[in-house]
Parts: sequence; C-alpha cells; structure tokens
Amino acid sequence: MASSSSSPENKILTLKSADNDEFQVEASIAVQSIAIKNMVEDGYTDIPLVNISSEVLIKIIDYLTKHAEKSGCSEDELKEFDDEFVKMSIKKMSLFVYAANFLHIADLTSLLCQAIADKIKNKSVNAVRRIFDITGDYTPEEEAEVRAEHDWAHEGELDETADEDDVVRDENEGESDDNDTSEEETGEN
Repeated sequence: MASSSSSPENKILTLKSADNDEFQVEASIAVQSIAIKNMVEDGYTDIPLVNISSEVLIKIIDYLTKHAEKSGCSEDELKEFDDEFVKMSIKKMSLFVYAANFLHIADLTSLLCQAIADKIKNKSVNAVRRIFDITGDYTPEEEAEVRAEHDWAHEGELDETADEDDVVRDENEGESDDNDTSEEETGEN
C-alpha cells in the first residue's frame, strides 16, 4: 500500500535564520546536516536556526546544494566551487565554522578549518595572536625562555601581517571586564 505522506526526497523544509528570514529547502539537500537530519527524523519541517544569520545560512544552503549534486559535477568543478566558497576573511570564515559545526556538516567544517589553517600558515606568533585576539599568558621573560627552548619554531621568514578584516574578536568586545578599571575609578587622567 502506498503512503500518502511525501518521501523525504520530496519534502520541503523551512529553515529560519537568526534574522527571522525563512528559506525553503528540499529535505534531501538539508539533511546533509546531521543536526537538521535529526530534527527531520523527529518530525520537524520548520527548523529554527537561531545561531545562524541569513547571510551565512544562504551560503551554507548553496554549499549543500552544490555538494548534493556531486553526480552532476566533476571533481574539478566541485574543487573550484569550494575554492571560491572560502574566499573570505578569517573573521567571516569563523562565523561559517561555528555554523557548520553547529549544523554538524563535517565536510564543510573541514574545508573551512583547512582554509583558515592555510591563511595563517607562515604567520608569526604575534600575527596569529592579533588575528584571533589572543592575549599572551607569559611574562616577557617567560616568553623569551619558551622562544629559546623552541627556537626552531621561530626560524625562517614569518609573515607579521594581520589584516583588520581577518581579526576575530569576541562579540562581547568593549564590555567591561571585572579586572578592567576605568580612569574615573582610579582617579587618573
């Protein structure tokens, strides 16, 4: 006896972004995301993705669509698509890594992480710290000691640049830390 419900291949899902935009996507494409697949298996067709902006979600849907059509694309075409997909700043790529990880899209997470690794390859420690907004834990003396112990890691020509577009900062940047003391509190000018 034939089932009256539509098969997963024909089902249309509604993905709702953090910006409250809705995107109609075929289930066969969207279920490449393990998180979405699990929700579909639980009977959901309206899927809220409150951690993912519309801008990011649109590109992820494009990625999933292209990769769902593997049979229609040559490996070279797919590689070209992936190369174009990751042409963005490290800062923007970080947003995509968070989304791909949240959605459990392993191939996309790997692609993005490799692209970030390629961009920071041959960067100096200081440049990587600036890019990822990492504060050093060592005192200058301790850092000099570590550099001396691992001199090989600091050899060769290293790129000291960190483009402002690549700098990844915490969303809460600018908010007061408990350890921060304002000029008013100290009485200093």
